[in-house]
Amino acid sequence: MKKRTIVALPGDGIGRIVLDETIRVLTAAGFEADYVEGDIGWEFWCKEGRPLPERTIELLEEHKIGLFGAITSKPKDEANNELIPELQGKGLVYKSPIVGLRQHFKMDICLRPCKTYKGNPLNFIRRGSNGHPEEPEVDVAIFRQNTEGLYGGVEWSNPPEEVYDALMTHPQFVKNFGSVPKEEISVSTRIFTKKATERILRAAFEYAHKYGYKAVTVCEKPNVIRETSGMMYKMALQMKKADYPDIELWNTNIDAQMMWLTKNPENYGVIVAGNMFGDIISDGFAGLIGGLGFACSAQMGESGVAVFEPTHGSAPKYADYKVSIVNPIAMIESACMMLDYIEEGEMAVKIRKAVAEVIAEGKVRTYDMLKMAGRPDVIEKGAASTTQMADAIISKL
Repeated sequence: MKKRTIVALPGDGIGRIVLDETIRVLTAAGFEADYVEGDIGWEFWCKEGRPLPERTIELLEEHKIGLFGAITSKPKDEANNELIPELQGKGLVYKSPIVGLRQHFKMDICLRPCKTYKGNPLNFIRRGSNGHPEEPEVDVAIFRQNTEGLYGGVEWSNPPEEVYDALMTHPQFVKNFGSVPKEEISVSTRIFTKKATERILRAAFEYAHKYGYKAVTVCEKPNVIRETSGMMYKMALQMKKADYPDIELWNTNIDAQMMWLTKNPENYGVIVAGNMFGDIISDGFAGLIGGLGFACSAQMGESGVAVFEPTHGSAPKYADYKVSIVNPIAMIESACMMLDYIEEGEMAVKIRKAVAEVIAEGKVRTYDMLKMAGRPDVIEKGAASTTQMADAIISKL
């Protein structure tokens, strides 16, 4: 195994806690790496006006692989108020550093797998046709387009004259908003390009082909958002016909898909969507396998830089607890995705097996797995700490 250098990006709140425990697990599994820490997050926004400093970008350009903890994001006015006095009034605008990383390195493909662990008390349970409870097995891989759509950052409040004039050329804008004063209008765009759409669709079909999933589902809203969602579905039809005739192509609307989530989640395999709808559907499926404590993700692209992160937030109130109570499994699973990416798949299998054994055994469970409120006293009531969960996984290794 080649010894690698991994850029560790703790970020904010609980990010450092879960990242440190994950590195312990990786080391116990035999993964040899040097970890260099990259500055990212709220602290650097407040004191430098840049939550993603250039020095961190340079680290990732050099070493290519990042393990990322969690990030804090706040609304525009609140973010401005937390800048140090010297930086206030300078016209600085807070932008999510993880979105910045995705766009800078063109990490346009986001993979978010959601898979049931047997014995997890948080798994989704429904009433079967015979009236008895049943626990469907969820095994879904969600491909989310990462750099375009509603998260593309092309938006205005009180749009400039040239933007407003362009909008006024569209009959629907004139009909619905033509009489609204310009200063009362905010606009967020939803831009899809054929190149990026082709890449995310291709990634989804290839994954389905490689791992034996029978279907790829395009989860968008082409009956209403005809140009962008419609383009994605049309391109998926063409791709299936030309290159993947043995894989079924399903088409669902995001609103209906959220309803079907709890009706027949076991029917779905690979799902592909634009940025916003992919974000929504992946959190929905994560809820079926135990919530954000089990939700991992990978961000990849043409640049060769890849970042692996749990999808939960920074949960700053938990970061201040004397003993950390948060569930580290999502971060550990994200590290397993990193191992898969760098072709250390056997080690990833080994760690996932250890996680599965701890969950199935049921002796060590974090507060979320015990369905407790996240308060400091959960340890006294029998919940495992973050470190105890990592210790249990290491013991299985």
